[in-house]
Amino acid sequence: MYQRTVVLASAKGLHARPASLFVQAATRQPVRVTIARDGGEPVDARSMLSVLSLAAQHGDSVVLTAVGDGSREAVEELATLLSQDLDATG
Repeated sequence: MYQRTVVLASAKGLHARPASLFVQAATRQPVRVTIARDGGEPVDARSMLSVLSLAAQHGDSVVLTAVGDGSREAVEELATLLSQDLDATG
């Protein structure tokens, strides 16, 4: 198991656009990744509705967790994504 806590950098948190980019990236991973607000219940990072239900805001801490071969790389890739202001890209 590999786990990492990340502070959300997106100016408006994980609303529709940043959540969509995150879910797409999570879906490409070779392992299942979960995301949880710090101290909250984890949800499947591949589920748009689940990710949106977190209502995570700018500056909130979230915990990414994965188990299995490639879990470290998967979590690190997703952590890097969440560490960026996804509202400012593209």
